[in-house]
Amino acid sequence: MTFQPDSELSDDEVTTRVNETIANNDVALFMKGNRLMPQCGYSQRAVNLISQHVEEFETIDVLPALDQYRSALDDHSGWETIPQTYVDGEFIGGSDILAELDERGDLADTLDLDD
Repeated sequence: MTFQPDSELSDDEVTTRVNETIANNDVALFMKGNRLMPQCGYSQRAVNLISQHVEEFETIDVLPALDQYRSALDDHSGWETIPQTYVDGEFIGGSDILAELDERGDLADTLDLDD
């Protein structure tokens, strides 16, 4: 049996939330679950990597309207997998990209919040 959440959010509502979140936050992470309880390993990895460099960042749980969020985010990134990280309105990537940046020592600079 596959879990299919019933979304009470319309496509327009999700698109508005995505647009506003990206525009109004220095760092935004669209993920499965939330910062305190990620619902997949990739989301957990992204939270851990960002948390090493940033205390405050916005997380958005896409699970209540997964298909709508994927569609709205694809318009910004051309990327259909979750999680997705945005910094100052710019798409950075998923947990794999964050990990690569971290390995190279570039994640703090990418998050634009280093000392």
